[in-house]
Amino acid sequence: MRELALAEVVERDHYANLRDRYRSAVIAYKRPRRISVGENVTLVFENRETIRFQVQEMLWVEGIRRDDKIQFELDTYNELIPKDGELSATLFVDITDGEAIRPTLDRLLGVDEHVSLVLGDAGDEQRIRAVFDPKQMDEDRLSAVQYIKFRLDPQQQRLFCDPAQPARVEIDHANYRREVEIAPATRASLAGDLTGEPESLLPAFDPDALPRDEILFETDAIRARRPARPFAVGHVVVEPLQPVASLLDASPQLLSALMTGVQRVAADVVREHGECRVQAAVGHAVGALSWHVFAPTRS
Repeated sequence: MRELALAEVVERDHYANLRDRYRSAVIAYKRPRRISVGENVTLVFENRETIRFQVQEMLWVEGIRRDDKIQFELDTYNELIPKDGELSATLFVDITDGEAIRPTLDRLLGVDEHVSLVLGDAGDEQRIRAVFDPKQMDEDRLSAVQYIKFRLDPQQQRLFCDPAQPARVEIDHANYRREVEIAPATRASLAGDLTGEPESLLPAFDPDALPRDEILFETDAIRARRPARPFAVGHVVVEPLQPVASLLDASPQLLSALMTGVQRVAADVVREHGECRVQAAVGHAVGALSWHVFAPTRS
């Protein structure tokens, strides 16, 4: 299964128009891909579509826009996409009682050697042990979230894709012995991961039909733009053409150009609305140093 590429990621402003429909589609898609193995362990099987959703949500929540930061997230999440012949899952240790979290996790130490996908009839079973992500493993502590993969050879893939053959997930840890048959709907969804790639769950959209920022003016160093989705009356953003993370990274010349631009925008907002406010944005979630000029809300 292919890794996600930068070109497949929908930029944050466009994603705002798709998010509600996309979330609903992914929730429905993931429902049969969830398996409870007893009362404390759940597996959620992943593929490039479930991972694409995680990436899009990360970019949305963190306000990530820069290509290099998006690529960093892709490099991280792409490791969870199953390769050919693999099934990939996130394993959750579900504990609702806060005081029981650490004792339960301690009792499950070593579980990485005891999770298996079991195929075929008794006496002629194929047992595929889960491979846990070694970067998450610790000799004396277990995380409540683990990333695992089942690597199936061609014969095992054929067995899994044959609904007439039994298939179950088994945990045979000394302190936690549980097993569950894989439901037909779950198996059909996972068989798709072994035989091809899932269809995109992203709703179709026309980027040209989406609202766009209005560029008010631009110099060789800065620009002023009116956002397509303003957060206040008269909202204008003054920002460098090349993203700057903080005040400490801005040259004196750039700061002078920015302040000149802010003064120009502020004068326009005051003329139109009678007064204005100026707010600096320097947080990492914004991705760039910028100033926001807008008319204050009157009560």
